[in-house]
Amino acid sequence: MQVVEYRKLISTGRPQKNLLRGGYKKTGRNNAGRITVRHRGGGVKKLLRLVDFRYEKYDIPAKVLTVEYDPGRSGFIGLVCYKDGEKRYHLLPSGAAVGSEIIASEKAPLKPGNRRPLHLIPPGTLVYNVEIEPKGGAKLARAAAARAEVLAHEDKHTQLKMPSGEIRRINKFAWASVGQVSNEEHSFVTIGKAGRTRRMGVRPTVRGSAMNPVDHPYGGGEGRALRGTRRPKNMWGKGTRGVKTRRRKKYSSSLILARRK
Repeated sequence: MQVVEYRKLISTGRPQKNLLRGGYKKTGRNNAGRITVRHRGGGVKKLLRLVDFRYEKYDIPAKVLTVEYDPGRSGFIGLVCYKDGEKRYHLLPSGAAVGSEIIASEKAPLKPGNRRPLHLIPPGTLVYNVEIEPKGGAKLARAAAARAEVLAHEDKHTQLKMPSGEIRRINKFAWASVGQVSNEEHSFVTIGKAGRTRRMGVRPTVRGSAMNPVDHPYGGGEGRALRGTRRPKNMWGKGTRGVKTRRRKKYSSSLILARRK
């Protein structure tokens, strides 16, 4: 088992009370109570942090007060205080520390955490918290150590190389933060034991070959039987591994220049 030593990386363990929200776990169930996503349930209780992904306070500098762990995401968050006194949670970039300043402005310097429109960010710069449409809120490159690279600027779009390797066009007036998301060590975590997975809210998965024929296409047989079907499939008979699930006429297909590997 390997863990990230958060005590060396975060500055406080007490979150801002007015930026917390409780709730209940859906545990993979829909409004009728039926399981629609399997293997979810249990786990420790979590308080959701209200993280600001819209960044609507332009041209107002903010100072980072804390570096905190968020149970709802892999990157670190920080409590920032704007010059007008308002406090919000932001997703922090790599290298951010208590006392550093960030700002969302068209004239913001190109340093980690600052936000600019994409067309004002030079090619070769790493960005995170990228919007898809202007003022739509950051939606891309938000996981730990995630970053996208600005490749080129076109007439109406900016070409970005996504964390998956996909190259796609984004509206050039959309905003993005300079740098990459914090907590780069997250990829080295090894869960190590089943009990830790249960505390994360993940329930056990039963192999299809261990089921009966009525429950799964792989079920039944004497002893350890072969798969018995030509192509791999799930318990409902839908194909897996290499089966395309994307809609053919999806609106964003024309914006994708190179698919991910």
